[in-house]
Amino acid sequence: MPDTPSTGRRERKKAATRQAIADAALELFLEHGFDRVSVRDVAERADVSTTTLFAHFPGKEALVFDREAQVEASLTAAVRERPEGQGVVEALRAHALASWVRLDSDPRRERFAALVQQTPALREYWERMWMRHAGALSAAIAAELGREPDDLACSAMARFVLEVPALATTRHDPLASVETVFDLLIHGWQASQLGSGDAAEDTREA
Repeated sequence: MPDTPSTGRRERKKAATRQAIADAALELFLEHGFDRVSVRDVAERADVSTTTLFAHFPGKEALVFDREAQVEASLTAAVRERPEGQGVVEALRAHALASWVRLDSDPRRERFAALVQQTPALREYWERMWMRHAGALSAAIAAELGREPDDLACSAMARFVLEVPALATTRHDPLASVETVFDLLIHGWQASQLGSGDAAEDTREA
């Protein structure tokens, strides 16, 4: 059934409510810490009922990672909807540069990262979430390359790519760091070491 003005308004209202809840939650968690804030506190700050909150988020940890579904969808879309002639890894490089580097400019990034690292429940949730993303990305890569869904190389590539945000966004120059990591993924360790003393020594030892 096609969208109507009224369904469009409903969807926009739902999205706005969800965003307001997520914003309220992050503000409270950064102010007071995750464990000291209740779901009721978040609902009150967002001016919604707890029933409404749970209609948008399955649990307290999900409030912190409110873009979980969008992140996974954008990852798989980067692979499946890449321009003709562009390789899978190059498509993921473009996605990382467009999406993950931009996050570095958010002034709350360091506080958010600290919140997750200092809260065991959030660390566990993040690890499970990232493993789900890795599974979805691996399946998308395998499908695009015509390989089996559990192909080891595709699984490894997905895991490596999902390490890029943690490796790059904490560096002084995140953009250059993303480029360096993807150069390594595309060309390999040996190529990245050409011209270095270590590479020359490895060659002599071989």
